[in-house]
This record gives sequence, C-alpha cells and structure tokens, in this order.
Amino acid sequence: MSLSDDTATRVDDEPIRRRRGLRSRRPAVLGAILAVIAVVAVVLVVSAGGGDERPSGRAAAEGPVAGGTLTYALAGTQVSLDPAVAATAVTGLIDRNIFDSLVVQTGPDTFGPWLATKWTVSGDGKTYTFTLREGVTFHDGTPFTAEAVKASLDHVVDPATKSAYAASLIAPYEKSRVVSDHVVEVTLKRPFTPFLQALSVPYLGIQSPAALAKPVADYRPVGTGPFSYVSWEKDKRVTLRKNAGYASPPAGAAHQGAAYLDTLVFEFVPEDATRWGALTSGQVQAIAGVPPVNAGKLRSLAGFTLNSQETPGLNYNLYLNQTRGPLRDVRVRRALSAAVNVEELVRNIYFGHFPVARNPLSRTTAAYDPTAESELASYDPDEAKRLLDEAGWTKTDADGYRVKDGKTLTLTWPYWAEGNKEQRDVLAEGIQAQAKLAGIKIERPAVDTGAFVGKYLIGGGYDLVDVSFARPTPDVLRFAFASGNTYAKAGGNVALVDSPRIDAWVEEAAETSDPATAGKDYAAVQHEVLRQAYVLPLYTPVQLTAFSAKVRGVAFDAQTYPVFHGAWLGA
Repeated sequence: MSLSDDTATRVDDEPIRRRRGLRSRRPAVLGAILAVIAVVAVVLVVSAGGGDERPSGRAAAEGPVAGGTLTYALAGTQVSLDPAVAATAVTGLIDRNIFDSLVVQTGPDTFGPWLATKWTVSGDGKTYTFTLREGVTFHDGTPFTAEAVKASLDHVVDPATKSAYAASLIAPYEKSRVVSDHVVEVTLKRPFTPFLQALSVPYLGIQSPAALAKPVADYRPVGTGPFSYVSWEKDKRVTLRKNAGYASPPAGAAHQGAAYLDTLVFEFVPEDATRWGALTSGQVQAIAGVPPVNAGKLRSLAGFTLNSQETPGLNYNLYLNQTRGPLRDVRVRRALSAAVNVEELVRNIYFGHFPVARNPLSRTTAAYDPTAESELASYDPDEAKRLLDEAGWTKTDADGYRVKDGKTLTLTWPYWAEGNKEQRDVLAEGIQAQAKLAGIKIERPAVDTGAFVGKYLIGGGYDLVDVSFARPTPDVLRFAFASGNTYAKAGGNVALVDSPRIDAWVEEAAETSDPATAGKDYAAVQHEVLRQAYVLPLYTPVQLTAFSAKVRGVAFDAQTYPVFHGAWLGA
C-alpha cells in the first residue's frame, strides 16, 4: 500500500455534479481497502459481468457494439498513479487497463506471452532472456523496446521510488541488460521461481521510459494498454479513454483489437448504500463490493447480474504482533484465538456470502493445505480462560479484564477509517466484545492515514492489525511471514514474525524448481503460523461484483478483478 499524495487532475464539472448526487445517499460502513494486491491474467471471459444472466436474444444477435462510457463504482480510492509505488487493489484494477505486462498468468503455475513473445531461463535459474513484441507503442508515442523493460524494472527497485509492494515482488532483482531493441536479459541474485508470476501483475506493468524520466510531481501513468489516462480527481474518480491503436492483448484474450468502450470511469464511492443506489438507479453500470445483505436480492432483480468469486491469496486475517506486550506469550495469542467465535460472527454479518477462514491462505490458492487448520486455536472459551490463567493473568479488575503485575491485559488495534470495507468495523466490534468475555481488553484508537502508517505500521505501536492480501500464488506466504518482509521494508509481515524456520521454508520454496518440495515448505508455513497463533483467520474475501445487464464481455483475471478490454454496452 502506498500513501503518496499525488496532485489531482481535475475533470469537467458535470461528473462533479453527478458525484455529489451519489454522495447524497445514506452512508454505510464500508471504506477503502487496506492492502489487497491485484495480479492479472485473463482466464475467464463472461457476458454481463459474471453471467448469472445470459445476454438477451437481441444483444446476443447484435454482437459487440463500439462506443459509450462505462462507469464502475468501487469502495476504495486511488492513492498513487504509479503502480510501482502503490499497492492497493484499486490501483491494480485501474492500472491494469493502462499497463500491459511482459507475461500473463494462465493457470496456478503457467504463464503465456504478452509483451514478451517468448523467454528462456538459464540453467542456474538466475537469468531470464525475453524476446519482445515489435510494433508496440506507448500512449505518449514512445516505441516499446527493451530499454522500456529495463527502465521499468530499475524504477521499481530504485530506493527513490519508495515502492510499497512491487519491489518486494522482485526482491532478488539485480539488473537488466539491453541485448537489442527487442531482447532484454534480466539477472537475479538467486533463483526465484515466483519471478514470472510477479512479472504478470500490474504493479510491474511496463511503463514509458519518457514518462518515468519526468519529475515525480509531473508523473502521469503511460503504458501500452487498451486505455490511456485522462484525469484523476483525488478521492472522486479516475477517467480513462480508449487507446485506438491498441494491438497487444495477452495470449488467450478473447478480444484482440482496440477496446469497444470509448471511456472508462472509476468512481470512488465508499458507502455501501450509495454504491447500491447508484447501480439500481442507473447512475453507474457496475459496482464492486456489493453489500452481502443485498447480494441475494440482486440475483432476482431484473436487469442486473451478480458475479461472485473467492479471492486467492491471503484471507482477511487478524495478525498478532508477537514482539510486544502480552502477545509475546504464545499462550495469550492462542487464548485470544480461542476466545473468538469467528464462524458465528462471519455467518451473522455476511449472510453466508463470505466463507469462514481457518487458514491464512485462501482455499483457492495453490499449495493450500486443509490439514493446517488442526493447529488453529478454535473457539473454546474455557480453553481461552485456562491459557490466560496459565500465562499468569489470573486476576480481574472491576470491569472483568485480566490483570497481571498491576497491568490490565490490553491490546491496541488501530482503526483506519479509509481502510475499512466489507463491514470489517462491525466484525471488529464482535471480536472486541467476545475478547472481553475472556478478560482481554481491545482498544480501537481511530487514526488518520499518517498516524496509521507512521506510528503503527512502521513504528510498530500496535498489537493487532487486520488485512487481506490477494495474489494467486503461495509465495504470498513469504510476503506475509518472512522476517525481512516487514511493512517498513515494503512487505506484509505485520505480525513481525522472526522465525528462522519459516524463513528457511519460504526461501527454499521460492528457489526450488521441484513443486513437491515447494508444496511441502508452504504447508509447513501454514501449520507453523497457526500453531504459534501469529494469525487469526477470519474470512475469505469474495469479489461480489454487480453489473447492469447492458454490460457485456467483461473478463475476470487470476486475481478475480474485472478486465474491461473486451467490455461493451448492449441495448
């Protein structure tokens, strides 16, 4: 996640008036995403955004129609225009339409050509040589060559870029060498089998070297993708327009030419009720984050379709900072886990639309090990009390909270309003109430963005942090639990785990070319983090995306986000 404060570029007043209309509806408890990462490969092409309804006979007979504007309302907000800087799902979703990648992910462990037509890997696994497409041009007219690949990768790892995520994806990157205009050689410091998967994500999309050479204050996203950047009204919308000359879709894409849509608008609408009302009233043609309470209704509502897909990667988990306070003791960590009836809370809040998680890894992710849940300290109030007694928290104060050496058992879980989504604040209240029954006090200080990042994520002044992280590869476990991948180092290890065993497993899995060895290592990590209660799994995020029935040809990627290259508007 990035928190850069790029200057907004204003658009005309008409969308502003429309935006105010959207904001006038009743607010609800849903906000921007904290850290979910988009990884794109077109693996599913559907009609009407997920296909709960098929196209009408008239629309099917007409076929794709060029022209028009599709407005998509989502629950987050853009925090940076540069995909190498930001790491939010919003950035990935928007930038996927602007930037092409070298390769496309076509399956759990398979990849196809995109801007690279072919590649070879050296025997030691450290050198990748890519042959590139010819005749491709960036939106600013700059030719796509090997120099652009080198500039893009060097930009990601440049400390001045302050990458919040992309740099961690290619941590072993050493250098790129331009062999010729359309051949580039990339050298790694060590073998790294997740490298191709990393190259497939929008955060490593190939950027115009001319755009990257400009001062940071003048940066605008310039890629080779099906849409080009027009404007960004911060916290309101991003507007893109069709790249009429687009001719470089990934292998397997159903549509090969320029986009059908003239304009693609992403509206930032954090309130559930407002997004829902904007869809059903026809103000927008699609929305992300359909409120679970409305999802069932939408399936039977004429003129709309609902797409529901479980997100691969890390579930929405509660991470326990094991470096400070009471959570240094594994018994206290396991007691907290045993005190919370996750299944009941998730079922009551999400109406069965979000699966209860019992593993940090989503079950749709390769190397997911269902046996790891045997290590989880599941709901057991008596066990929670026993563990706290054993850990020395035997006394209680007047409010029923546990006390030891004159100190109340208090945990700090900062609340960042802009990072709230999917009624996670409601879920947190339930966790807070159930923890209290066991004598654990959870404080929820409300903080702004600066404090959340500086004081808590980087400063470490927290006990609990909640986050989901989408990436269709088990290497996401390295991102979340390797000791060197703390947030301050552009990683996701917010539990601040420092385990030589886990480090050895994730590094071996990343370097080995033997799938069996990697699978065994990833399984060991899942068992260990649950055994040590570094994490309390809550639920698997589900992409609940709704479309007007007029929307056709939307594809979904390996990350389960919509791709609009082949989208069109029917009658």
